[in-house]
Amino acid sequence: MSAASAASTDPTAFHPLVQAFYADHHGWLQGWLRRKLGNPFDAADLAQDTFVRVLGAPGLDRVDAPRAYLTTVARNLLINHVRRRAIEQAYLDALALLPEPVAPPPEVRLMVLETLVEIDRRLSGLPVQARQAFLLAQLEGLGQAEIAAELGISVSTVKRHLAKAAMRCFFPE
Repeated sequence: MSAASAASTDPTAFHPLVQAFYADHHGWLQGWLRRKLGNPFDAADLAQDTFVRVLGAPGLDRVDAPRAYLTTVARNLLINHVRRRAIEQAYLDALALLPEPVAPPPEVRLMVLETLVEIDRRLSGLPVQARQAFLLAQLEGLGQAEIAAELGISVSTVKRHLAKAAMRCFFPE
């Protein structure tokens, strides 16, 4: 049996493969992320997250272009990281507008932030108008006719958009 086939069937044989993959490419990946982010701490975290993701992926022994593979995984994590930071900044900006006695305690802020990130993740695959319709209904309290006028679409289209968004939020795949 070849080393590659042994690695794909024997979990103990997989460990040296992962070690070699990490040793050969971790420094390069962290440098790539540092250039993208301009922050060595976030780059180190995302490099580690990339390798954690890779550890759970099947077929590591069949990867022909490791750096391209790592770049793809890391780029997806980087996009999620940037989106989360944008949501977090928008939330912090909104909190800054509240008077101090009304501002929620840190543990509530964290729960709200996690909820916002999860809602964003669930809505991310929807068309822009569907996301906008859902947010106008949920955050602004607009009715379907008002949303239709705001977005320049029909009420029936608003209903379809709201149904799609609700399905994504309440019944995730």
